[in-house]
Amino acid sequence: MQRLSEVLFGLIMVLTFTGSISVASGDVEVRTMLIAALGCGIAWGLVDGVMFLMSSLHESGADLQRVRALRSADTPEAARGIIRDFLPKAVAEELDAETLDRIRARVLAKVPKEARPGLSRDHLRGARNVFLIVVAANLPVIAPFLFFDDSFTALRVSNGVALVMLAVIGHAYGRVSGMRPGLTSVAMVVLGAVLVAMTIALGG
Repeated sequence: MQRLSEVLFGLIMVLTFTGSISVASGDVEVRTMLIAALGCGIAWGLVDGVMFLMSSLHESGADLQRVRALRSADTPEAARGIIRDFLPKAVAEELDAETLDRIRARVLAKVPKEARPGLSRDHLRGARNVFLIVVAANLPVIAPFLFFDDSFTALRVSNGVALVMLAVIGHAYGRVSGMRPGLTSVAMVVLGAVLVAMTIALGG
């Protein structure tokens, strides 16, 4: 779901950016639009990578806060409540007090008292992968600017490619979310078409 969101946000960003260039400058050279679109994709990938690291650091701190709450719980019942709140409701309801106490003991033994929030190599690799996913997802949308000399034609083909990609994203979104993939695919295309139509209406 996170990967689909990154691709979706990247596509919308590039569509909005290329449309904004045309609105602001009129008939723009293909090379200018290519560089601008590519730069937009790289910049968005960098921003998303940094946001991934910030989110990961937050999750690390939040997990440690839960561990500290477990360590400072006044009663076993309070500690069990903390663990239950952290688990999905259907799972928490099936765990008895003995199991919850074992979980608490193992967590406290695993996490040292002096532990501090931080980032691991896995987090850095995750940020790198986010960057690569965003940039790679934008390449098909940018490619028309390599093959068409006319910026207007290149922009329209680019928008068409983006709509096809939106259909694929919508289908995947429906599949992983347990909804009807065909319906979510159409909904995603409609959303994308509205956004593209807005940029064209504004001169994009």
